[in-house]
Amino acid sequence: MKKTLYLECNSGISGDMTVGALLDLGADRKVLEDALASLGVDGYHLHFGTTEKCGIKAYDFDVHLEYEEHEHDHGDHDHGHEHAHAHVHEDGTEYSHEHCHDHGHTHDHGDHDHVHTHDHGDHDHVHTHDHMHPHTHRNLYDIYTIIDRLQSSDKVKQLARRIFEIVAEAESKAHGLPIDQVHFHEVGAIDSIVDIISTAVCLDNLGIEKVIVSPLAEGQGYVRCQHGTLPVPVPATANIAQAYGLKLRFTETPGEMVTPTGAAIAAALGTGASMPKNYRIVKIGIGAGNKDFDHANILRAMIIEEEEEEKTDSLELLETNLDDCTGEVLGYTMNLLLKAGANDVWYTPIYMKKNRPAYMLSVLCRESSRETMEDIIFTHTTSIGIRRFSAQRTALDRKRIQVETAYGAADVKVCSYKGKQYCYPEYDSVSAICDKQGNVDFNTVYEAVEKAAKEQI
Repeated sequence: MKKTLYLECNSGISGDMTVGALLDLGADRKVLEDALASLGVDGYHLHFGTTEKCGIKAYDFDVHLEYEEHEHDHGDHDHGHEHAHAHVHEDGTEYSHEHCHDHGHTHDHGDHDHVHTHDHGDHDHVHTHDHMHPHTHRNLYDIYTIIDRLQSSDKVKQLARRIFEIVAEAESKAHGLPIDQVHFHEVGAIDSIVDIISTAVCLDNLGIEKVIVSPLAEGQGYVRCQHGTLPVPVPATANIAQAYGLKLRFTETPGEMVTPTGAAIAAALGTGASMPKNYRIVKIGIGAGNKDFDHANILRAMIIEEEEEEKTDSLELLETNLDDCTGEVLGYTMNLLLKAGANDVWYTPIYMKKNRPAYMLSVLCRESSRETMEDIIFTHTTSIGIRRFSAQRTALDRKRIQVETAYGAADVKVCSYKGKQYCYPEYDSVSAICDKQGNVDFNTVYEAVEKAAKEQI
């Protein structure tokens, strides 16, 4: 059974919320840290911990940028602006950068490289430092080069590249630049790289094969960014929603709830599938956002198992009473009906008026073949009237396989129900083997065929 992930985006979606939810689901933190270390990207530290949003415990994952902590003292306030902003340099070249981070503390580590972890209550921080170059810019292909260094599977790399490509396409459209001219600021690109690659790594680590994403709840109004005020949804997010058919659900909440990275993740993972009618929740993970709304700013992720639905279809049941047909006629008619496509044919001994012994002929068939069945009955029996009823049938999934036994090859019908499989050797195959062998009984062959089928499926 496929492992299905459901992302419930009732408070929007962002990169850090997604990673937090996946870690809370059980993605291996050590695997993630090792993967990120292989990128060769420094100047940030990772924040792992727990927090509460409206009384709900959530996993808090965040990327803290070392350059901004060294250069600025922001005090106790958040700044989360995951938007691309155009820069016009003296040469007239336009650049864009994207950054989304939430930090309220500063560090002074000097100009040296090191990695260390320290524990602040319920939070861990993993630090990486180097000499930052804040005015360096990376284009999409530079980021692809970083992703190529990732020590992980091709599947993970492809997903990471795809998510970043979606972001770049949206920024390209927003700024009217060719995609190869969209540049991501060194500082602003780091957290996006980490969030996107972390999402791909964690999904793979959890063994997720299918992802269903709910409509994305979005706020309203405007969001202040480093280089201006943008409407909600911000241009990049709106472009992604348009290009990939994302379903947005606008709320009365002031502010941004869907970030460009979050929208790109939703688009890349695929939102076309709908929830199954019946499913079982296996595990729940909750990722915390970095904003405080009047509702819980969380992304809830659930691993679900789809329950098999009973398959029903409509059939026609035909009946007629026969008190003056011979057994030979009835047997011949049965064979004709089955060859013509009847699902089943049977006779029931009955007594009619004047205590006459008789048979009731019953035929189960598709509505499309009803006239054919009636024609056979009227032509080959003494029936002068046929009753018909609509019948609903619940049918199991079935397939036909062939197995090899010590006695010869045989056909088997395999049916599935609620995760279990049942094997039914075909009568004609078993009887043919018995006829060919001549010295083996029916039950022995039947059991051998059934055993071979169970070993094969």
